[in-house]
Amino acid sequence: MRSGTPEEEWREDCAPRRLLSLFATKWTSMVLHTLDALHGGGARTGVLQRSLPGISKKMLVQTLREMERIGLVTRHVESVVPPAVEYRLTDLGRRFVEPVQLLYDWGRDNSDALDQLQEQAVTPSN
Repeated sequence: MRSGTPEEEWREDCAPRRLLSLFATKWTSMVLHTLDALHGGGARTGVLQRSLPGISKKMLVQTLREMERIGLVTRHVESVVPPAVEYRLTDLGRRFVEPVQLLYDWGRDNSDALDQLQEQAVTPSN
């Protein structure tokens, strides 16, 4: 804690902790970023899954359901056979894209620092 910082800024329910809890899994930020950057704010489930290499259908559905529950996306079902489901960012979801984009941009700009972390993790220390 910084000197002179009120203790209530570090409570368990403080804003920074609540923000970070949204991104406790890697997929939430990646889904937000993908919906915004690649799909203009909305995409069908299959399209979204193809845009996120490495995510299983089960994990994508779980992530989308949680994001819908907390208000970051809405689910739209088209009355066709078979039903087509599209997820769209809400206004709140669009607000959360901004800090995610800042992190992604930082990662791209500082990939060398991330590489160093990787190297240190695999190099045994004496």
